[in-house]
Amino acid sequence: MILMNDFKAEPEELRIAELAAVERVLHSGWYVLGNEVKKFEMLWAERCGIASSVGVGNGMDAIEIGLRALDIGEGDEVITTPMTAFASVLAIIRAGATPVLADINPETALLDPASVERCIGPRTKAVLLVHLYGQIRDMECWVALCEQHGIALLEDCAQSHLARWSGKAAGNFGRFGAYSFYPTKNLGALGDAGALVSNDDELAQRAAVLRNYGQSVRYHHTELGLNSRLDELQAALLQVRLEYLDGYTERRRQIAQTYRERVANPRVRLLAAPLQAESHVYHLFVLICEERDRLAQHLKSCGVETYVHYPVPVNRQPPCRNLHCDPNGLPIAEQHAATCLSIPCHPQMSDADISTVVDAINAFQ
Repeated sequence: MILMNDFKAEPEELRIAELAAVERVLHSGWYVLGNEVKKFEMLWAERCGIASSVGVGNGMDAIEIGLRALDIGEGDEVITTPMTAFASVLAIIRAGATPVLADINPETALLDPASVERCIGPRTKAVLLVHLYGQIRDMECWVALCEQHGIALLEDCAQSHLARWSGKAAGNFGRFGAYSFYPTKNLGALGDAGALVSNDDELAQRAAVLRNYGQSVRYHHTELGLNSRLDELQAALLQVRLEYLDGYTERRRQIAQTYRERVANPRVRLLAAPLQAESHVYHLFVLICEERDRLAQHLKSCGVETYVHYPVPVNRQPPCRNLHCDPNGLPIAEQHAATCLSIPCHPQMSDADISTVVDAINAFQ
C-alpha cells in the first residue's frame, strides 16, 4: 500500500540524528523552556525571514495566543474559512471571539476575497487567512483588503512551511503567523508542537508571556495566560528535521509536477497550479471528483491510500451550525467538501510509487 505518510521509510541517518538529539536533552537535565527551545526559535525565525518565533504547544494554541496578544476577544469577529482543520475556528472561539465564515475559490479552495468583503461588519477585527494544502496566493490583495477596512490580517501557516510569495515566507504578511509542527506537517515533530512568528516584537514578547501562565518573570503573573510551551525534546527533534525540510519540500514539488503533467482523466479535476514557483509546498495534493468515494475505493483496490481533508465543513459541525456566514451562503465550500480527495504526496515516495498512483487515477472509469 502506498501510504499518505510513511514515516517508517525515512532514512536511517535521520533516525540516528533524532536519537542523538533525544540523548542530548536527557543528558542536559532541562526539559521545559531551555536552550533547545531558544535555539529552535532562533533557527525557525531565520528560516522564515522574520523577527521573532515563539515556541508553543501546538498550532491551535499559536492562533489563540496571537489573538489574545492582539486583545481580540469577546465582542469581536474574525473572518475565516469553513474549509480548514477545526482547530483554526476553535482557536478563535477559545480566545473569546466569534468566527464568521466566508466562502472559498473553487479553483484553489482558498478564501474568496469577495466573500470576505461581504462578511465584514462593525465588529470585524481580523481575517484569519488559512494557507490551505500548503499554498500561499495573492498576498498583495489580502494586505490591501485588510488595510482598506482597518482590520488585522492573520495567517494560519499550519500547512505552508516556508511557502513563499514574492520571496517572503508565509507568516510575514500579517500581524502574526501560526505554525503547527504536528507529525504529518511538512516540518513535523514526534508529537504536538507549534510556533507563533511575527515581525512585531511587542506582540511576540506578549505571546511568550501568555504561553507560560502569563508570567513576565518567574512567579510574577502580569496577566492570565495558559500552559502552552514547546518542550525541549520536541525542539531538539525539530532542529534535526529542519535540516531535511528543503530537500523534502523539493521532492513534494517534483511529485506534484508529475501529477500535473500525467494525470489525464476527464472525471478528475486538479486544483489550480501555483502562480509562483515557491508559493506551494504541497502539504497535500488534492483532486476533485464528483464520484469521490468511488474513486477512493478504486485507488484503495490499486494499493493507494487516500484521505479526505475535510469531509465536513466547519459550518456543518454541530457546535458551529449557528455561526454567521457569508449572506450568500457557502455553496462552494460545501461542494468542495463533498468532492475533494487527497492522494499521497510525501517525500518518501519512489518514482514507481508515483507512476502507480497516476496509472490508477487514469484507469478510473
